[in-house]
Amino acid sequence: MQPSQVICVGEMLVDRLSDRPGLPLEAVDSWTDYPGGAPANVACACVKLGTPAGFVGCIGRDAPGNHLVELLADIGVETTGVQRHENAPTRIVYVVRNETGDRHFAGFGGRSPCEFADAFLDAEDIPESPIRQAEFVVVGSLELAYPHSRTAVDRVLNLAENDNTRILVDVNRRDMFWSDPGEALPRVRELVNRADFLKLTSEEAKWLFDTTDPGTICDRLHRVRGVWVTLGERGCTYAIAGYQDRIRAFNVPVVDTTGAGDAFTAGLLHRLCQLGTREMDAEIAREIARYASAVGALTVMKPGAIAAQPTATEVRDFLFDRSSGERGVEETRGREATNH
Repeated sequence: MQPSQVICVGEMLVDRLSDRPGLPLEAVDSWTDYPGGAPANVACACVKLGTPAGFVGCIGRDAPGNHLVELLADIGVETTGVQRHENAPTRIVYVVRNETGDRHFAGFGGRSPCEFADAFLDAEDIPESPIRQAEFVVVGSLELAYPHSRTAVDRVLNLAENDNTRILVDVNRRDMFWSDPGEALPRVRELVNRADFLKLTSEEAKWLFDTTDPGTICDRLHRVRGVWVTLGERGCTYAIAGYQDRIRAFNVPVVDTTGAGDAFTAGLLHRLCQLGTREMDAEIAREIARYASAVGALTVMKPGAIAAQPTATEVRDFLFDRSSGERGVEETRGREATNH
């Protein structure tokens, strides 16, 4: 197997998704389980797009964990870095949705957030070779909430920095994962200061930097080379290599927004691996953001995070159709202007 271009570090879990959109947690009587967890989502989406990826994380040695590990293997994600915990269970997150598909994380079924296997990722058992051979390491903030996994993330970052592997941080803020949410802000700030590339939502940008302007965020971080701020239905803004712009969101029917941001991140990584970052210009910068937006848009059209992820062919066809439609609109506008 060829070395993974992308190594994603953190949690893989089960999203227990409500089958009753619009109902609160206590009123839901039917659920469907979907594999999830931001780093695992990104790894799977990269592979589906054609970029080799590996996952590093700790999963319970239980039936849900067995299913998750089998899924990674079936998709083609490299699993050398997967650890199995003998006692701690695989994390299950309850997710409720409103009528428009927007999701809300509703807890862990009465368990403490620190009880699950991903909290026990062991730094000593992390394989060095895949990280040193990768082009990108991807980390989020959730594993910073637990001592074991926080130490493991630090080791991964040290390995990446020593071998000039680029670090992409996808903040993925979730206060419910922290026993003390007040600890999150200083720890996440330390993490983003080590990023070469940073992806965050507008809410996370305000939380960390008191601004949603990606250019301003770039100026505040010494080593970051690119920042993308997602704005939900309003699209995204970005700043990379001195180029800054905004991309409108694609208008698609929304079924489930779970994993959309992770799909966006995978789209970024896929195009960064293909196009590189040294010969960046305004057109390439915009094309990368537009591609990532398309991957995210296709993902919200189906339920689940991993199950809904598109292939490269599906993204290509989607972008071709949208580009044809945009050209048609522009030609119509041009004829109308001439007629007037």
